[in-house]
Amino acid sequence: MPTGTIATTQDCSDFLTGCLLMGTGGGGSFEEGEAALLQALTDGLDLGWVDADDIDDSTLTATVYGNGSIAPDDGTLDELLRALHLSEPGSEDEAMLRAVTELGEYLGAEIGGLVPVELGAGNTPPPIVTAARLGIPVVDGDYAGRACPEEMQSTPFLAGKTSHPSVSVDPWGNVAVLADTVNPYMFERIGKMLAVAAILNPAVAATPLTGAEMKPIVVRGTLTRCLAIGRAIRRARDVGEDPVDAALGAAGGWRLFTGRVVRKEWEDRDGYMFGSVVVESSDSHELKVWFKNENHITWLDGEPWVCSPDLVSLVHPTTGRAFTNTEIAEGHEVAVVGMPGLDVCRNPDFLDVATGPRYYGFDIDYQPIETLV
Repeated sequence: MPTGTIATTQDCSDFLTGCLLMGTGGGGSFEEGEAALLQALTDGLDLGWVDADDIDDSTLTATVYGNGSIAPDDGTLDELLRALHLSEPGSEDEAMLRAVTELGEYLGAEIGGLVPVELGAGNTPPPIVTAARLGIPVVDGDYAGRACPEEMQSTPFLAGKTSHPSVSVDPWGNVAVLADTVNPYMFERIGKMLAVAAILNPAVAATPLTGAEMKPIVVRGTLTRCLAIGRAIRRARDVGEDPVDAALGAAGGWRLFTGRVVRKEWEDRDGYMFGSVVVESSDSHELKVWFKNENHITWLDGEPWVCSPDLVSLVHPTTGRAFTNTEIAEGHEVAVVGMPGLDVCRNPDFLDVATGPRYYGFDIDYQPIETLV
C-alpha cells in the first residue's frame, strides 16, 4: 500500500519545494521536475511511494536518474548538434523507461522496484514517474539523503555495494551498457564521460540490488520528508510567517547567513558544474560557497566553516524556495541554511575518500555543523 501520494498540482509544487531544499544547490530543475509530475497526472498515473519494508526481499530494485552537469547552455549546443547530425532529442520519460527496461533485459531479470538515487527537484521525480509508468513501486527513500555529485557520496558505495552493471540511454536513443568497472571511482568517471559524449544528460539505470540488500542502506522516509518540508514552507507563507524558519523546523537545521549574492563564478568541466558564490551581509561579513554541482565548502570571512557531508542550501528569504546553482545569480537576496549530513557520511573512514572537504581537494578539517553553529 502507498505510504505517500502526489495527487494534485499543489502536491507537486510542495514536494518539489522540499526536494529543492534538500538538493543543496543541485539535483536538477524545479520546472523540469514539475513538468514530469504534471504530465504523469494528466496521463492518469498514480504517483506515490511505499515503505522500504513493503518491498519483498527477493525483488530486484534499481535506480534511474539523469547523469551529468547542471551547467546552463553556453551557447554552443546548437552548433554541436548540427556537427553531429543530431535532430531534436527525445523525451526524458522515454529515455528513463528504456534505461530500466534495458537493464532488466541485460540482467535477465525483471526490475520490480525503483529507488531514487538522491533528492532534488529534477532528479527525484523521474524514478517516481518511471515506476508509475512501469506499474512498479518506488521506495520512500533514497541513497544519499540529499543531492550529491558522485557515486562516492551514496550509501551503496559506503556500504561496499557496486552500482554496475548500468545502462545509459541518451536523449537520441544511443544505449551504452557498463558491465563492470575495476572500482566505483572508475564507474563514476566512465559514467560522466558517457554523459559528456551524450551532450544532453542521459538517463542511467543502475545499482541493481535485491530488496534484502537495499533495505539496510536506503535513507528511509526522505520522499515523505520532502513533501512535509514543502507543505511547511507554503503554509508559513500563506499565514505570513517566516518560510525559512518553517523549512528549518521541518528539516531540522540552522540559519547560517543572510545577505546578497555579490559574485558568482562557474565552469562546466568533466560532466560537472564547478564554481563558487559569494554572499555579503548588510554588515559587511562575507560567506563564500564552493560547489561541484551541489554546495560543499563554505568560508565565513575567509575562514573554513560548514562543509560536506553537512548540507548547505541558499534560499529565497521571503518565499522559502531554494536556489539551484544553475539559477543563482548576482543580486539575489538569500538566506543560507545548513543541516546535518548522514551519520554514515560523517564516519572518519569515509571523509577523506568520499564525503569530506579533503576529498574535494581542500585542506580543511571537517567539523560537524552543530559544533560550528
